[in-house]
Amino acid sequence: MIKIEKFKTSDKEQFKIACSIRKKVFVVEQKVEPELEFDEFEDVCLHYLFYVNKKPIATARWRNIGDKIKLERFALLKEYRNSGYGSALLDEVLKDVKKENKLIYLHAQLKAVPYYSRKGFIKKGEIFEEAGIQHYYMEIHSQ
Repeated sequence: MIKIEKFKTSDKEQFKIACSIRKKVFVVEQKVEPELEFDEFEDVCLHYLFYVNKKPIATARWRNIGDKIKLERFALLKEYRNSGYGSALLDEVLKDVKKENKLIYLHAQLKAVPYYSRKGFIKKGEIFEEAGIQHYYMEIHSQ
């Protein structure tokens, strides 16, 4: 059974679980510095937790930045990748943010560019490094 919960950081328990998933994926697995992973934008984001059979396996967040929306911190535990769960989470986030009628963008890790392209995101500009990992800016229109 799949369940997706949305929350703000005021829900301390949910936020703690999301941070645990992000720590496993970004800090431990990808060697991102914790001070880069956990930032000053946590409180202004809407966060998501994705559950399979009551086990939290993925998280994501988004925030408004002026006339745009930035999708961030998509993290799926390694043992659940390539099973469609990441797509289900992204679809849910996109369903929510498209209601805002704004340009939606993200910084896609190089290895995730083909995945986001299949979801309709368009790569813009040159490759850049963020937290020691190569990324591309990608966007999708809410229409």
